[in-house]
Amino acid sequence: MAKREPGYCLHKPTGQAYVRFNGRLHYLGKYGSPESRERYARLKSEWLAAAHAEKFIASSRPTLAMVCLAYLDHAEGYYGPGKELDGLKMAIKPVAELYSTLLAESFGSIELLAVRQWWIDRVHKGRRCSRQHANKQTNRVRRIVKWAVAQRMMPAAAYEQARCVEPLKRGRTVAPEGKKVKPVRLDVVEATIPFVPRIIADMIRLQLLTGARSGEICKLTPAMIDRSGDVWTITLDDHKTSHHDKERFLYAGEQAQAILLRYLLRGRDDHLFRPCDTVAQQRAERHAARTTPLAAGNRPGKRSSKSDTRKGAASRTPGKKYSPHSYARAIERACDKAFPAPRGMVGDELKAWRKAHRWTPHQLRHARATEIRRLFGIESASSILGHSNLRTTEIYAEADRERAIAVARQIG
Repeated sequence: MAKREPGYCLHKPTGQAYVRFNGRLHYLGKYGSPESRERYARLKSEWLAAAHAEKFIASSRPTLAMVCLAYLDHAEGYYGPGKELDGLKMAIKPVAELYSTLLAESFGSIELLAVRQWWIDRVHKGRRCSRQHANKQTNRVRRIVKWAVAQRMMPAAAYEQARCVEPLKRGRTVAPEGKKVKPVRLDVVEATIPFVPRIIADMIRLQLLTGARSGEICKLTPAMIDRSGDVWTITLDDHKTSHHDKERFLYAGEQAQAILLRYLLRGRDDHLFRPCDTVAQQRAERHAARTTPLAAGNRPGKRSSKSDTRKGAASRTPGKKYSPHSYARAIERACDKAFPAPRGMVGDELKAWRKAHRWTPHQLRHARATEIRRLFGIESASSILGHSNLRTTEIYAEADRERAIAVARQIG
């Protein structure tokens, strides 16, 4: 008997659409929205493909759909869950739409150009795909082809042809330019900090002082910190470029040390910044500010019976580690409080306002890189950021134009 396809369902308490595959629940977004329908179709396609994975891989003349499925199986173990795996799943979408039944041995430069054109023509939420994103997704497909050649699922000529497809050049394509990430102004950061929990505020200040990535701040433990010198050295074993066998260090001066000292009294391998501590602090502050006598109302830490029995209420235990996503989300919420939209603003206008007044942890890294470059030069900025190539630092540290302006002022 054939397996019944899981259906597109409504979760009434939240108004979200959901689907259940192999016992796992996937929330898709607002019920009936195009985005939720699109995600449902994609997840169903992946589920159907996975049901025939063994037949696909065993085929002597695999199709492109079989190659993509095999690569995703490889990528799940190689990259693990995260942005790269999600990006790969999106990158194969045009391949599945255009050439799913095409034999892998027939894939070449013309087909890759068609995949790239699919991205150029794509319009999502009213916006066209940027040149940089089209190049990035095309490179991912090229990487799949390279892997498939190594696995003898595609001929070597397929990768040679794929390499001949040059990236889109600035000003020579109809694809729009993507917006560059700018450093956040320090006055904007200071205006936001009063609206974040104290632990998030310390994470922001520490990231700004060290120039670390948000993921590196979230991973810090006492065992990583060498306090033998006047400047503490933080050794990161698991970081963005560790798979290239590169070392990554953070350096904590006097101000950074003062922040770290507040979080060192815990196990060597416990994370310094934890959501459970944030929740405990917030509860303690609410308890200290309560006006209801202790003999009346709820005891500290106990939820009301009404909230416990509310339909759809979820009881979640605070975690013991912040993720880059939860860290960024806390900053987003604080930005909305620090820079509230004018009364009566709704819809797309409200979204545009919030987008213009929000900043991300990544912009803190840009801000620190720009400041260090201005004061100490690009080589120093490269050392702090952990770059082995100065061209990478150029992306993060904006060019110092003050010196050029001063020269122009003097020569008239």
